[in-house]
Amino acid sequence: MSSRFRLLAIATAALLFVAAAAAQVELRVTWYDDGVEGIVLRDLLDRFEAENPDIRVVVDTVPYATGILQSLPLQLASGEAADMARVTNLGGLSQYFLDMRPFLSDPDYWETNFGPFLDWMRPEGSDAIPGFMTQLTVTGPFINRTLFDQAGVEVPTGDTTWEEWAEVTRAVAAATGTPYAMAMDRTGHRLAGPAISQGAQIFGEDGHATIDDEGMRSMMQLMVDWHADGTMDPEVWIAAGGGYAAANEPFINAQIVLYMSGSWQVGQFNELIGDAFDWEVVPNPCGPAACTGMPGGAALVGIADTDHPEEVAQVMEYLAQEDVMAEFYARTLFIPGHLGLAEAGIDFETDVEPAAQALAVFSSEVPNLHPIAYELQAYPFNFVVFDSIRDRLTQVFVGELTLDEALARAQADIDAVLEEEGER
Repeated sequence: MSSRFRLLAIATAALLFVAAAAAQVELRVTWYDDGVEGIVLRDLLDRFEAENPDIRVVVDTVPYATGILQSLPLQLASGEAADMARVTNLGGLSQYFLDMRPFLSDPDYWETNFGPFLDWMRPEGSDAIPGFMTQLTVTGPFINRTLFDQAGVEVPTGDTTWEEWAEVTRAVAAATGTPYAMAMDRTGHRLAGPAISQGAQIFGEDGHATIDDEGMRSMMQLMVDWHADGTMDPEVWIAAGGGYAAANEPFINAQIVLYMSGSWQVGQFNELIGDAFDWEVVPNPCGPAACTGMPGGAALVGIADTDHPEEVAQVMEYLAQEDVMAEFYARTLFIPGHLGLAEAGIDFETDVEPAAQALAVFSSEVPNLHPIAYELQAYPFNFVVFDSIRDRLTQVFVGELTLDEALARAQADIDAVLEEEGER
């Protein structure tokens, strides 16, 4: 081949490469990790890209508190969000979600397998299909079983109250020199299940949040008492500096006997605790009204402002296939948010007994979830409720407010948002 033809071939190849690159659609996903799910997602997307070379998917992994809870709502409101995002504020952000229904090859598949959860992420009165649950979550307590064994204290069984758990874990902490008996993630979502168990009704006659009742007062008073007497780790709620905070690190480091969190922690505990100590999940403690946690979860949704709605739907359809979802749930150790897979069962990829036990207990807790808990999770203003309870209760812990004042101000916070939205 002459040098002239060689140069022409090289130039032609370069032009074809540029043309192919220009034709390739790049989609971005805003994502956060609880455990290994980001690695699993990337594996699945690599396979998708191999089958669909005209689409490239970039995953931007951000911290949950700052990237998802704080920054993402601002990006959505300004029209600067990614094409897809993993979100937990399903009802509160639903106005920004893409309705993929017109672009899906089989909308009935989505209704059949994701139907009850689609209502969590739809604007009121809509039949939109915005996305799918990356996991169904259930809140509940983890315990450090090794500490119980070292203390010679029996783990309670049956319908055990929150007060009884506090007493038992204080005894374990004292006997083993553990810094704190209990901790709870700094979020009103984690507090809501125990409050409903104590009798909190959450909703008034108009269907909107009215939180000041004996059940809510009872649970909030317990939290105040436990922070005052050292039962609970103050770093989580008081020293966190505002916003969401988790207590997973002190639990991993064996500094807490009982940790109120949820099923999304199983994957990372499986990885990070290893054989350092035995841990397990116990059923949700009881109150006079129930023994409930809160349902919830995270969803991967399309964003309405995307320039590529058809390609977004194409990616989502691939990920939502039953075999792909089964692999995702099995490898991430997440409770499936897919009804067909929930019925068939997931062969979770773990030989760690605590992880298998935890997933079994969390799954068994689903039938015990109180109707108010489901109603609150579907409530479009639930994050206002969760945030106001969290922030006002923290002010009680540090002596800025009385409990009466905190409840009154939390209700005022909620009412102000409802009035702004024309709901009250």
